[in-house]
Amino acid sequence: MSHSHSSNSSNNIVGTHYRVGKKIGEGSFGVIFEGTNLLNSQTVAIKFEPRKAEAPQLRDECRSYRILAGCPGIPQIYHFGQEGLHNILVIDLLGPSLEDLFDMCGRKFSIKTVCMAARQMISRVQTIHDKNLIYRDIKPDNFLIGRPGTKNANVVHVVDFGMAKQYRDPKTKQHIPYRERKSLSGTARYMSINTHLGREQSRRDDLESLGHVFMYFLRGSLPWQGLKAATNKQKYEKIGEKKQTTPIKELCDGFPEEFGIYLNYVRKLGFEETPDYEFLRELFGKILKNNGDVEDGVYDWNLLNGGKGWEASVVRFSVFECLPWK
Repeated sequence: MSHSHSSNSSNNIVGTHYRVGKKIGEGSFGVIFEGTNLLNSQTVAIKFEPRKAEAPQLRDECRSYRILAGCPGIPQIYHFGQEGLHNILVIDLLGPSLEDLFDMCGRKFSIKTVCMAARQMISRVQTIHDKNLIYRDIKPDNFLIGRPGTKNANVVHVVDFGMAKQYRDPKTKQHIPYRERKSLSGTARYMSINTHLGREQSRRDDLESLGHVFMYFLRGSLPWQGLKAATNKQKYEKIGEKKQTTPIKELCDGFPEEFGIYLNYVRKLGFEETPDYEFLRELFGKILKNNGDVEDGVYDWNLLNGGKGWEASVVRFSVFECLPWK
């Protein structure tokens, strides 16, 4: 059989030895497929982005993954290159996102699950910050657990670095300057108040967004969800106003005080200030202890289907429809 390009495309081979399988998701950037490394039969994810995309992200995203390579909860990247009219990125295939799992669990997480997940999520964000990057797009959709049956099955991973940015010089550690009148980037529901106000983002904003995610998980929704406005700009403004006028006490009412302490702390951080990640992680350790819970790695999604876990509902809810980077 000839090794011409046509024989390859009929077999759907990219990057010399990756076979492209079924589509598992899509988003603004392009499409993501399940794939197989033909050299070792490993299942991978293959992200495709049109090379003519208005704002190509894949190359930058690839750069972020390389900077973070080998850190816990960061998927490994295997190949980046061009394939016809697309850029492609071959990366670890992971399980569902926390948003998918939240849906499977009836759109409420227990305090225990939120605390265990929070401790991992703070560590991921710290890892990113330690490598001189800020993430700038914190949302439950971008945190994925591992694949069932692997040693990383309940490790919370962070994916999709399309919005990440360097906030300080890796050598001198000189911080980026404070600026205002920035256009909004990120997901309005979770973004920090300072981001709504058009202020340059820094480490504090990633952590504030996490705090909003934690409250979303506990409450099932946030008070600024579902606001209507004529334009997106007006909607962003409305959401920002509601965030500023909702007291933390009210937002966290009925939940352990540490959730409020977390939000108060991160909202008071200075633009260049280094957060005390250990203090923040320990807040959630304290809640677990006060509730008589142990950090045993048993999450709400592991208790679904009579203890068989989320993966047992795969018939009803195909795991591959809910994979990364929607």
